Amino acid sequence: MSTLIGSARLLLGLGAINAAIAVVLGAFGAHGLRTRLGADMLAVWHTAVQYHFYHALGLLLIGLVALQLPSAGVKWSGLLMCGGILIFCGSLYALALSQVRWLGAITPIGGVAFIAAWIVFAVAVFRNG
Repeated sequence: MSTLIGSARLLLGLGAINAAIAVVLGAFGAHGLRTRLGADMLAVWHTAVQYHFYHALGLLLIGLVALQLPSAGVKWSGLLMCGGILIFCGSLYALALSQVRWLGAITPIGGVAFIAAWIVFAVAVFRNG
């Protein structure tokens, strides 16, 4: 049980770190990239920041729930969410900066990780709640 509580703390820490990174990258996009990227790539960057921030908040939520409801399912939902941030948001950030279009083909894998994270979270809560 203590390892699951440790997982909750890890998820809370990762949520806070990802929220800070999302704010930094949002500011960088708004101020540092505004004159360097076209409107289409700025929109891609904005989408990445939005989903990054939403799922950073999701990690915080999952971490808080994990403190009260420690389960492997809750832990796995957090890990899937981290993977989604890396793959979905990371591929969009890379696409916006590099304009290498094939990177957009990787993005849906991260989207599937986000969807799976929320479904696994819901199942864990319904089973253990």
